[in-house]
Amino acid sequence: MSTIASSVRTLAVGSVSFLNARPLIYGLESADDLKLSLDVPAKLLEGLRSERYAVALLPVVDYQRMENLCIVPSGGIGCDGPTMTVRLFSQQPIRETRVLACDPDSHTSVALARIILSERFGISPEFIDLQDSCGGAGEARLLIGDKVVCEEPAGFEHQLDLGAAWKEMTGLPFVFAVWIARQKDSKGGIDLGDLPARLSEAKRAGLANVREIVTKYAIPRGWPAGMALQYLTLYLKYDIGPTQLQAISLFHEKAAGHGIISANPAPLRLYRAS
Repeated sequence: MSTIASSVRTLAVGSVSFLNARPLIYGLESADDLKLSLDVPAKLLEGLRSERYAVALLPVVDYQRMENLCIVPSGGIGCDGPTMTVRLFSQQPIRETRVLACDPDSHTSVALARIILSERFGISPEFIDLQDSCGGAGEARLLIGDKVVCEEPAGFEHQLDLGAAWKEMTGLPFVFAVWIARQKDSKGGIDLGDLPARLSEAKRAGLANVREIVTKYAIPRGWPAGMALQYLTLYLKYDIGPTQLQAISLFHEKAAGHGIISANPAPLRLYRAS
Protein backbone atom coordinates (compact mmCIF):
# COMPACT_ATOMS: atom_id res chain seq x y z
CA MET A 1 0.00 0.00 0.00
CA SER A 2 1.48 3.30 -1.03
CA THR A 3 1.65 6.33 1.22
CA ILE A 4 -0.20 9.35 -0.17
CA ALA A 5 2.40 12.09 -0.08
CA SER A 6 2.02 15.86 -0.01
CA SER A 7 3.74 19.01 1.18
CA VAL A 8 0.86 20.37 3.28
CA ARG A 9 1.21 20.94 7.01
CA THR A 10 -0.24 18.38 9.39
CA LEU A 11 -4.04 18.40 9.27
CA ALA A 12 -6.45 16.25 11.25
CA VAL A 13 -9.04 14.21 9.36
CA GLY A 14 -11.98 12.61 11.17
CA SER A 15 -13.87 9.58 9.91
CA VAL A 16 -16.15 6.82 11.07
CA SER A 17 -14.57 3.37 11.28
CA PHE A 18 -17.29 1.54 9.36
CA LEU A 19 -16.37 -0.75 6.48
CA ASN A 20 -18.15 1.51 4.01
CA ALA A 21 -15.78 4.38 4.83
CA ARG A 22 -12.60 2.44 4.19
CA PRO A 23 -12.32 3.18 0.45
CA LEU A 24 -12.48 6.90 1.25
CA ILE A 25 -9.66 6.89 3.79
CA TYR A 26 -7.34 4.40 2.12
CA GLY A 27 -3.71 5.36 2.71
CA LEU A 28 -4.47 8.38 4.87
CA GLU A 29 -3.42 6.62 8.07
CA SER A 30 0.11 6.20 6.69
CA ALA A 31 0.56 9.79 5.54
CA ASP A 32 3.17 11.56 7.66
CA ASP A 33 1.54 14.97 7.35
CA LEU A 34 -2.03 13.91 8.19
CA LYS A 35 -3.58 12.68 11.40
CA LEU A 36 -6.50 10.33 10.77
CA SER A 37 -8.85 9.78 13.72
CA LEU A 38 -11.76 7.34 13.79
CA ASP A 39 -14.74 8.25 15.93
CA VAL A 40 -18.53 8.21 16.23
CA PRO A 41 -20.50 10.83 14.24
CA ALA A 42 -21.44 12.98 17.25
CA LYS A 43 -17.79 13.40 18.23
CA LEU A 44 -16.77 14.10 14.65
CA LEU A 45 -19.20 17.01 14.51
CA GLU A 46 -17.90 18.36 17.80
CA GLY A 47 -14.38 17.98 16.44
CA LEU A 48 -15.27 20.27 13.55
CA ARG A 49 -16.84 22.76 15.94
CA SER A 50 -13.68 22.93 18.05
CA GLU A 51 -11.42 22.83 14.97
CA ARG A 52 -9.84 19.63 16.19
CA TYR A 53 -10.55 18.32 12.70
CA ALA A 54 -9.96 20.16 9.46
CA VAL A 55 -12.46 17.93 7.70
CA ALA A 56 -14.68 15.05 8.80
CA LEU A 57 -16.80 12.38 7.14
CA LEU A 58 -20.20 13.26 8.60
CA PRO A 59 -23.80 12.09 8.18
CA VAL A 60 -25.46 14.51 5.77
CA VAL A 61 -28.17 15.34 8.31
CA ASP A 62 -25.46 16.78 10.57
CA TYR A 63 -24.67 19.43 7.96
CA GLN A 64 -27.74 21.22 9.35
CA ARG A 65 -26.69 20.94 13.00
CA MET A 66 -23.96 23.57 12.89
CA GLU A 67 -23.51 26.88 11.10
CA ASN A 68 -20.86 27.77 8.56
CA LEU A 69 -20.24 24.29 7.23
CA CYS A 70 -19.39 23.38 3.67
CA ILE A 71 -19.22 20.21 1.65
CA VAL A 72 -15.88 19.02 0.33
CA PRO A 73 -17.02 17.08 -2.77
CA SER A 74 -14.04 14.73 -2.78
CA GLY A 75 -16.20 11.76 -1.87
CA GLY A 76 -19.06 10.46 0.20
CA ILE A 77 -20.94 7.30 1.08
CA GLY A 78 -24.08 6.81 -0.96
CA CYS A 79 -26.18 4.45 -3.03
CA ASP A 80 -28.31 4.53 -6.15
CA GLY A 81 -30.92 2.02 -5.09
CA PRO A 82 -30.49 -0.82 -2.57
CA THR A 83 -27.86 -0.38 0.12
CA MET A 84 -27.66 -3.96 1.44
CA THR A 85 -26.84 -2.59 4.90
CA VAL A 86 -29.52 -0.03 5.82
CA ARG A 87 -32.64 -2.08 6.35
CA LEU A 88 -35.81 -2.09 8.38
CA PHE A 89 -36.87 -5.49 9.77
CA SER A 90 -40.43 -6.20 10.90
CA GLN A 91 -42.45 -9.26 11.88
CA GLN A 92 -45.59 -7.59 10.55
CA PRO A 93 -46.29 -5.55 7.42
CA ILE A 94 -44.29 -2.31 7.51
CA ARG A 95 -47.48 -0.26 7.53
CA GLU A 96 -48.39 -1.78 10.92
CA THR A 97 -45.18 -0.65 12.62
CA ARG A 98 -45.88 1.19 15.88
CA VAL A 99 -42.38 1.23 17.39
CA LEU A 100 -39.04 1.38 15.58
CA ALA A 101 -35.91 0.43 17.51
CA CYS A 102 -32.77 1.91 16.01
CA ASP A 103 -29.13 2.73 16.65
CA PRO A 104 -29.01 6.36 17.88
CA ASP A 105 -25.66 6.90 16.12
CA SER A 106 -27.23 6.24 12.71
CA HIS A 107 -28.30 9.89 12.37
CA THR A 108 -29.05 10.01 8.67
CA SER A 109 -30.63 6.54 8.50
CA VAL A 110 -33.02 7.35 11.35
CA ALA A 111 -34.07 10.58 9.65
CA LEU A 112 -34.49 8.76 6.34
CA ALA A 113 -36.65 6.12 8.02
CA ARG A 114 -38.93 8.81 9.46
CA ILE A 115 -39.39 10.36 6.03
CA ILE A 116 -40.04 7.10 4.20
CA LEU A 117 -42.42 5.69 6.81
CA SER A 118 -44.43 8.90 6.78
CA GLU A 119 -44.51 9.61 3.06
CA ARG A 120 -44.72 6.07 1.69
CA PHE A 121 -46.61 4.26 4.44
CA GLY A 122 -48.47 7.08 6.18
CA ILE A 123 -47.23 6.15 9.65
CA SER A 124 -45.25 7.89 12.39
CA PRO A 125 -44.05 5.19 14.79
CA GLU A 126 -42.34 5.82 18.09
CA PHE A 127 -38.56 5.70 17.73
CA ILE A 128 -36.61 4.09 20.57
CA ASP A 129 -33.01 3.12 21.26
CA LEU A 130 -32.18 -0.36 20.01
CA GLN A 131 -30.90 -1.22 23.50
CA ASP A 132 -34.39 -0.54 24.89
CA SER A 133 -36.04 -2.91 22.44
CA CYS A 134 -38.31 -5.56 23.94
CA GLY A 135 -39.35 -7.16 20.66
CA GLY A 136 -43.06 -6.61 21.25
CA ALA A 137 -45.83 -6.80 18.69
CA GLY A 138 -45.75 -3.94 16.23
CA GLU A 139 -42.06 -3.30 16.88
CA ALA A 140 -39.59 -3.14 14.00
CA ARG A 141 -35.83 -2.68 13.95
CA LEU A 142 -33.66 -0.41 11.87
CA LEU A 143 -30.23 -1.98 11.49
CA ILE A 144 -27.21 -0.62 9.68
CA GLY A 145 -23.76 -1.83 8.77
CA ASP A 146 -22.24 -5.15 9.77
CA LYS A 147 -25.25 -6.16 11.87
CA VAL A 148 -27.40 -6.51 8.76
CA VAL A 149 -25.04 -8.98 7.12
CA CYS A 150 -23.32 -10.74 10.01
CA GLU A 151 -26.10 -10.67 12.63
CA GLU A 152 -29.26 -10.57 10.53
CA PRO A 153 -32.17 -11.13 12.94
CA ALA A 154 -34.30 -14.21 12.42
CA GLY A 155 -38.08 -14.23 12.27
CA PHE A 156 -38.56 -10.90 10.51
CA GLU A 157 -40.64 -11.66 7.45
CA HIS A 158 -40.91 -8.07 6.23
CA GLN A 159 -37.86 -6.04 5.25
CA LEU A 160 -37.36 -2.63 3.68
CA ASP A 161 -34.10 -1.38 2.19
CA LEU A 162 -34.11 2.37 2.76
CA GLY A 163 -31.90 3.15 -0.21
CA ALA A 164 -34.23 1.31 -2.55
CA ALA A 165 -37.27 2.99 -0.99
CA TRP A 166 -35.75 6.47 -1.44
CA LYS A 167 -34.90 5.72 -5.07
CA GLU A 168 -38.49 4.59 -5.73
CA MET A 169 -39.88 7.72 -4.06
CA THR A 170 -37.61 10.32 -5.64
CA GLY A 171 -35.79 8.79 -8.58
CA LEU A 172 -32.56 10.05 -7.03
CA PRO A 173 -29.55 8.43 -5.40
CA PHE A 174 -29.08 8.84 -1.66
CA VAL A 175 -26.04 10.11 0.22
CA PHE A 176 -25.53 9.00 3.81
CA ALA A 177 -22.28 10.78 4.61
CA VAL A 178 -19.94 13.26 2.95
CA TRP A 179 -16.72 15.09 3.70
CA ILE A 180 -17.60 18.31 5.55
CA ALA A 181 -15.44 21.20 6.75
CA ARG A 182 -15.91 24.61 8.33
CA GLN A 183 -15.78 27.30 5.69
CA LYS A 184 -12.81 29.52 6.48
CA ASP A 185 -13.89 33.08 7.27
CA SER A 186 -13.66 35.65 10.05
CA LYS A 187 -15.47 33.27 12.43
CA GLY A 188 -12.98 30.45 12.06
CA GLY A 189 -12.34 27.51 9.83
CA ILE A 190 -9.15 25.96 8.51
CA ASP A 191 -7.53 26.41 5.12
CA LEU A 192 -7.48 22.88 3.71
CA GLY A 193 -4.71 23.51 1.22
CA ASP A 194 -4.53 20.56 -1.15
CA LEU A 195 -6.39 18.25 1.23
CA PRO A 196 -9.52 18.05 -1.00
CA ALA A 197 -7.36 16.74 -3.84
CA ARG A 198 -5.72 14.26 -1.51
CA LEU A 199 -9.09 12.98 -0.34
CA SER A 200 -10.03 12.42 -3.97
CA GLU A 201 -6.76 10.57 -4.46
CA ALA A 202 -7.44 8.42 -1.39
CA LYS A 203 -10.84 7.48 -2.83
CA ARG A 204 -9.32 6.48 -6.15
CA ALA A 205 -6.66 4.41 -4.41
CA GLY A 206 -9.22 2.78 -2.14
CA LEU A 207 -11.45 1.71 -4.99
CA ALA A 208 -8.41 0.39 -6.86
CA ASN A 209 -7.43 -1.69 -3.81
CA VAL A 210 -10.85 -2.82 -2.65
CA ARG A 211 -9.82 -6.49 -2.41
CA GLU A 212 -7.17 -5.52 0.12
CA ILE A 213 -9.83 -3.63 2.10
CA VAL A 214 -12.08 -6.70 2.07
CA THR A 215 -9.27 -8.91 3.38
CA LYS A 216 -8.15 -6.48 6.06
CA TYR A 217 -11.45 -5.06 7.31
CA ALA A 218 -14.45 -7.06 6.06
CA ILE A 219 -13.50 -10.70 6.59
CA PRO A 220 -12.39 -10.16 10.23
CA ARG A 221 -15.83 -8.68 10.93
CA GLY A 222 -17.59 -11.78 9.63
CA TRP A 223 -18.35 -10.69 6.09
CA PRO A 224 -18.20 -13.30 3.32
CA ALA A 225 -15.51 -12.03 0.96
CA GLY A 226 -17.66 -12.11 -2.16
CA MET A 227 -20.52 -10.27 -0.49
CA ALA A 228 -18.19 -7.59 0.88
CA LEU A 229 -16.68 -7.09 -2.56
CA GLN A 230 -20.14 -6.67 -4.09
CA TYR A 231 -21.14 -4.28 -1.33
CA LEU A 232 -18.15 -2.00 -1.78
CA THR A 233 -18.08 -2.04 -5.58
CA LEU A 234 -21.70 -2.44 -6.71
CA TYR A 235 -24.01 -1.20 -3.96
CA LEU A 236 -22.06 1.76 -2.62
CA LYS A 237 -21.37 4.92 -4.59
CA TYR A 238 -18.55 7.22 -3.56
CA ASP A 239 -18.67 10.15 -5.98
CA ILE A 240 -20.31 13.47 -5.13
CA GLY A 241 -21.57 15.36 -8.17
CA PRO A 242 -24.55 17.54 -9.10
CA THR A 243 -27.08 14.70 -8.83
CA GLN A 244 -25.84 13.70 -5.38
CA LEU A 245 -25.96 17.33 -4.22
CA GLN A 246 -29.52 17.56 -5.53
CA ALA A 247 -30.38 14.44 -3.52
CA ILE A 248 -28.84 15.89 -0.34
CA SER A 249 -30.80 19.12 -0.78
CA LEU A 250 -34.05 17.20 -1.27
CA PHE A 251 -33.33 15.11 1.82
CA HIS A 252 -32.75 18.28 3.86
CA GLU A 253 -35.97 19.77 2.48
CA LYS A 254 -37.96 16.69 3.46
CA ALA A 255 -36.25 16.45 6.85
CA ALA A 256 -37.23 20.06 7.52
CA GLY A 257 -40.80 19.34 6.48
CA HIS A 258 -40.98 16.51 8.99
CA GLY A 259 -39.52 18.56 11.83
CA ILE A 260 -36.27 16.61 11.95
CA ILE A 261 -34.11 19.67 11.35
CA SER A 262 -34.70 23.42 11.24
CA ALA A 263 -37.67 24.54 9.19
CA ASN A 264 -35.26 26.69 7.16
CA PRO A 265 -32.34 24.42 6.28
CA ALA A 266 -29.08 26.02 5.24
CA PRO A 267 -28.37 25.78 1.51
CA LEU A 268 -25.49 23.56 0.47
CA ARG A 269 -22.16 25.31 0.13
CA LEU A 270 -19.11 23.77 -1.48
CA TYR A 271 -15.69 24.34 0.00
CA ARG A 272 -13.75 27.13 -1.62
CA ALA A 273 -10.11 27.84 -0.98
CA SER A 274 -9.45 31.21 0.62
